[in-house]
Amino acid sequence: MQKEVALLQLKNSPIYQKNLDKILHYLKTLPDDTIVVAPEVCLTDYDYENLDKACEFGEYAIEELIKSVNSKTLILTILVKSSDNYYNEAIVISRGKIIHKQRKQKLFKLGNEHLFLKAGDGSDIVKFDVDGIECGLLICFELRYKELWQKLEGAEIIFAPSQWGMPRKRHLEIISNALAVVNQCYLLVANSAKEGMASSSAIYAPMGGVVMDDARELIRYSIDLNQVRIIRRYIKLDN
Repeated sequence: MQKEVALLQLKNSPIYQKNLDKILHYLKTLPDDTIVVAPEVCLTDYDYENLDKACEFGEYAIEELIKSVNSKTLILTILVKSSDNYYNEAIVISRGKIIHKQRKQKLFKLGNEHLFLKAGDGSDIVKFDVDGIECGLLICFELRYKELWQKLEGAEIIFAPSQWGMPRKRHLEIISNALAVVNQCYLLVANSAKEGMASSSAIYAPMGGVVMDDARELIRYSIDLNQVRIIRRYIKLDN
């Protein structure tokens, strides 16, 4: 089974609407049935000085994206407010509706996320279905936690919207390749291309292959999900 996928390797604009317009543009131009992954908090960035404004725009943007996704699937994260707490929440929109939400559990303390955001409890880190494909999702820093890899065992595709820094670029690439090989799945990493970020958006295959181009804003590829089934028959990990 072939599946068209696209990674948006975007630079954040301080003008929220420009970020939304960029995603809407790609949703309009990409083929039907494509799975599109955008970087972590790509609509507003971590605008800690204007959290309420960022959360309000996120709500508006999701409504606009739901109307524009059509037969495609879009994965991204936004800042949300619940009661008096702020969260980084992944949203999966597929064929005009939200099919999965997931709050970031492992906050990046080096970037002071824990000073402004509340961590999710991890109960929503579960597998979900996209067009008959078993999928999972980890947000950026969560890629470092092997216990989260285990929660997604069996997924054919894992999505990773990220804002991973340049000083740890090699870490992102090594960890991502390892996750795809260990879990025998495809891993789609959409990382920020803004200043100080690693880019390194890539499609990692279960056999270890990588599709990556730091110079491009859009990375497209047709993945072969039969490769997941072949490697799982060839190398069984059920002990």
